[in-house]
Amino acid sequence: MKAIPLPAPVEGRIRSTSAAATQRIGRRLGRAAQPGTCLALVGSLGAGKTQLAKGVARGLGVPGVVNSPTFIIVNEHAGRLPLFHVDAYRLTDADEARQAGVFDERQADGVTVIEWADRLEGWLPADHLQIDIIADPSEPNLRVLRWRAAGPRHRDLSRVLEDGESR
Repeated sequence: MKAIPLPAPVEGRIRSTSAAATQRIGRRLGRAAQPGTCLALVGSLGAGKTQLAKGVARGLGVPGVVNSPTFIIVNEHAGRLPLFHVDAYRLTDADEARQAGVFDERQADGVTVIEWADRLEGWLPADHLQIDIIADPSEPNLRVLRWRAAGPRHRDLSRVLEDGESR
């Protein structure tokens, strides 16, 4: 029996010139998100992970304030689809993440946004969209969002990022 190769991940990059532009990128993702969407955000402190998460929340129609859930690990917000906003910064390993409720069967019906997702490497769903947010020290407001979509659901979702710089 011949093994069927998996399709290669789809990759790309998009520029953001401000926190508002990063939120607009997130809003596009939130509008296009479907049940089971998992966005794995990676970046240094202050890179813009929470700004992107706020945009996703707006795209999902989440009312009110959306902040980083650093001290409670997971915040759930009601919108067009439930938003599970995870901050893995304080987690030391995947077992701790499991105990904190980071992985929950309810997420299959909503959208999960994980800040500091690199701390959960190896435990993320196979089908997810990873977005690395890279700050440019020479241009304080410039961010490059480098994305990698694995799996069919997130390859389709990544198309909203393919049209280049945030508008």
